[in-house]
Amino acid sequence: MATAPAIDGAAALDEFRSEARAWLAANFPVSLKGKDNALSALEGPHDPTEDEVAWTRAMGEKGWGVPTWSAAYGGGGLDRHQARVLQEEMGRIGAWNPIGGMGVMMFGPTLLEYGSEEQKLEHIPAIARNEVRWCQGYSEPGAGSDLASLQTFAEDMGDHYLVNGQKTWTSGGQWADKCFALVRTDKSQKHGGISFLLIDMTSPGVEVKPIRMISGQSPFCETFFTNVKVPKGNLVGREGQGWEIGTRLLQHERNSLSGGSGASRMFAGKPLAQLAKEYRGANDDGTVADTDLRMRIVRHEMDQRAFMLTLRRAAMEAKSNQGPSAATSIMKNVGARLTQDRAELSVEIMGMAGLGWEGEGFTETELAQTRTWLWGKAVSIYGGSTEIQNNVIAKRILGMLDHQ
Repeated sequence: MATAPAIDGAAALDEFRSEARAWLAANFPVSLKGKDNALSALEGPHDPTEDEVAWTRAMGEKGWGVPTWSAAYGGGGLDRHQARVLQEEMGRIGAWNPIGGMGVMMFGPTLLEYGSEEQKLEHIPAIARNEVRWCQGYSEPGAGSDLASLQTFAEDMGDHYLVNGQKTWTSGGQWADKCFALVRTDKSQKHGGISFLLIDMTSPGVEVKPIRMISGQSPFCETFFTNVKVPKGNLVGREGQGWEIGTRLLQHERNSLSGGSGASRMFAGKPLAQLAKEYRGANDDGTVADTDLRMRIVRHEMDQRAFMLTLRRAAMEAKSNQGPSAATSIMKNVGARLTQDRAELSVEIMGMAGLGWEGEGFTETELAQTRTWLWGKAVSIYGGSTEIQNNVIAKRILGMLDHQ
């Protein structure tokens, strides 16, 4: 009798797999197979093709872009086992999730925990359908690693707040519709004076200035708020709860960066062994010709697979323990190291072909690899630098305290 539920559960999961496979076959355009762009967030919006529009609409209406979110708010309403089956079936046919961005990876999960019912109904369905683009207003010129020193001030004006200040490194700020921001509502307290506020980026007084990188891209902005009126209903939680909410959001961000689709993107692309055979040659038995390189590829693959299995276990524990924990800092650091190691190995394997920037003599794949390698340098910085994560690990996991 003890095994009956498991059998029934397995049968139900098989039935869902068949349903997912049939739906994907009917709705995923073959022309989009394998064309997901991991760097699209940095490159900004583009004019979508008809197939991209159709695929985004289909996933949004089905709720499968955010499969485990409640169907009441436009999500898929799936449990973690069904969500894993869906991911497997999408991977089998080269399909990818067109619903993403900061609304999915950071703000949405946080609002589901801390938002009012009115706020959830207003914002979550639009995120699930990919209709609104969000940006993050956290860092300031004088408040980066010490974020609690932020000075952007929201003055209580009765029925609204009046926001003045500046944010920096606002990813995608020039394209965003709305911003979730940490602001100061009480100047007498450091952490306790911070609140979590939602700001419409089209409001009078909001100005963004893109920051141009050496690559020529401008994915980040300086964002200025000058007498910006924000309705009181845009306060998430209560005044002074911003540090708690903002910290929780960062856990969701780190969880997304190191796990789920984030991890899949970290290791996307051609397998290293296959790449090595193409650029370095293979032995008669089909193994990579360079013995030392072969061993280093094997070590990386072992670390990668161990990491993915650990992520899966952590995700299951998070579901039963009410969301991600400080352990996401460990995952963030390990994921960053593996991402950078893979990029370095890829460039080493490709040699000069992996260092091209433009011009003839390079394939599109080779030029993309150069940009992926350079982009990967930022992985250990954004979402909280490796050093910041080490502090979180030391204090919140290992129980180490500061000594004066």
